[in-house]
Amino acid sequence: MKDAPLFAAIDLGSNAFRLMIGQSVRRNQQMVIQEVKTLREPVRLAEGLQGGALDELALDRGWQALARFGKKLRGFEAGRVRAVATSAVREADNAPLFLASAERHLGFRIDVISGHEEAQLVYAGVAHTLPAQTTRLVVDIGGGSTEMIIGRGDQLLVTESIAIGSGTFGAHYFHGGRIVAEALLEAERAATVQFERIARRYRAMGWQQAIGSSGTARMLAKVLKANGLNDDGQGGITYGGLLRLSLRLLEVKHVKHLKLAGLPIHRLSILPGGLVVMLAAFKVFGITHMIASEPGLRFGVLHGLMSKH
Repeated sequence: MKDAPLFAAIDLGSNAFRLMIGQSVRRNQQMVIQEVKTLREPVRLAEGLQGGALDELALDRGWQALARFGKKLRGFEAGRVRAVATSAVREADNAPLFLASAERHLGFRIDVISGHEEAQLVYAGVAHTLPAQTTRLVVDIGGGSTEMIIGRGDQLLVTESIAIGSGTFGAHYFHGGRIVAEALLEAERAATVQFERIARRYRAMGWQQAIGSSGTARMLAKVLKANGLNDDGQGGITYGGLLRLSLRLLEVKHVKHLKLAGLPIHRLSILPGGLVVMLAAFKVFGITHMIASEPGLRFGVLHGLMSKH
């Protein structure tokens, strides 16, 4: 399958920008997406969203990252590349300024997608590798928004995009990486209020499996497993594991003092915000165990590009 054409998805997220190059391969009688190359740039756009506009440092970090991606994409036809921007760019007053230069640096058009389309793409990425008939709740905690999706097979049943995320909560409640009990409780309460607005409809629909599809979910699952914090040594994410991790944070009082296996330095700043949003989701939706999914938004974007071809 070396001759299979390559496609590229660029995700301009609120925490990080990611480039994923992939191709379609046949596996067990079905076509699946095989990852060829992935790059990640910790741009932290959400942190630079001051007073409604992206500050100069955030703009520059974003442009530099896209210039590096652009070099990797030389030779790609426009129809085999799609770049999507999510919450931080959606909300920035100076988004047109950012995008004009961003597209020049990248060399391709950038689509600012709605929360609903983001949820659709996340679900398409998750669903293409999973059993067809399972009803699943997908929780995608990004830097500036959280998408909540229920679907069965490849069919979306309900989606919501809520303007809370690991980056925005981290900057607001855990400024500079400081962790105090009052801020942790206040952040969890704020997230709970947002989730409660949609919870009745979701609980009435029900699901058989909960899946976390973002970098936040993968980070939490890795940290909980590596540090033996989950209930009964389970993999994935458990409610008990999240509570034990929150106690670890409160003990050290600052993220820089955390000594946790499996936690990359570049994820330290988003850990407290991502943790409280996930805790609130578990509590409001009655989740006891969640699987972390590698496929998500970028797989969904690639899936869409490949389907057109």
